[in-house]
Amino acid sequence: MLLWINGPFGGGKTQTAYEIRRRLPGSVVCDPEHVGFGLRRMMPPRLRGDFQDLRAWRQGVYEVLDLALAEHGGTVIVPMTVVEPDYFRETVGRLRERGHDVRHFALLAGRETVLRRLRERGFGHAVGFIAGKDAPLRRESFAVAKLDLCLERLRETEFAEHVWTDRLTIPQVADHIADSAGLTLTPNTDHAVRGYLRRAWIGVNHIRFD
Repeated sequence: MLLWINGPFGGGKTQTAYEIRRRLPGSVVCDPEHVGFGLRRMMPPRLRGDFQDLRAWRQGVYEVLDLALAEHGGTVIVPMTVVEPDYFRETVGRLRERGHDVRHFALLAGRETVLRRLRERGFGHAVGFIAGKDAPLRRESFAVAKLDLCLERLRETEFAEHVWTDRLTIPQVADHIADSAGLTLTPNTDHAVRGYLRRAWIGVNHIRFD
């Protein structure tokens, strides 16, 4: 089975993916961003745009996930924002046509909730402490620019199942996805501090500088 966790940038996809992996033995996270940033680094700076516009990215993601699903015995978890319907069909759609069991979830939240989460990503807490909680989200400019489009597109029926996360914690979102997919997660025995530190570490490790 493949769990594709979609949502706006800053919507909690990566944190949810790693929470599921932590509590689902045999599961693995396959992040299509690695393919995208690899392609970007190959290109002259002036040609670098949104890597999802490259057919090579969509084909590469399809081939890698097709192989992972065929050869890996556990659940494959994919945290990736895809809001262009054609690109969605070239990845999620083709995997389903191939016969794979792909469960898609779009994590949604109010605009202010997502902006707050963007401020808290990675070094966001430190930046907020130094520059103030209303400091501009310069490093997240791409995410902010795409936010309204993501929230609008992902509400469409094609991108169901929708999971509204404004009032849910990351473990609760993971539980919801697992229940919907018929998977059983191990109990969440984290205390608040340990969970916070783990999520902070995941956030720091997924900061992109490209």
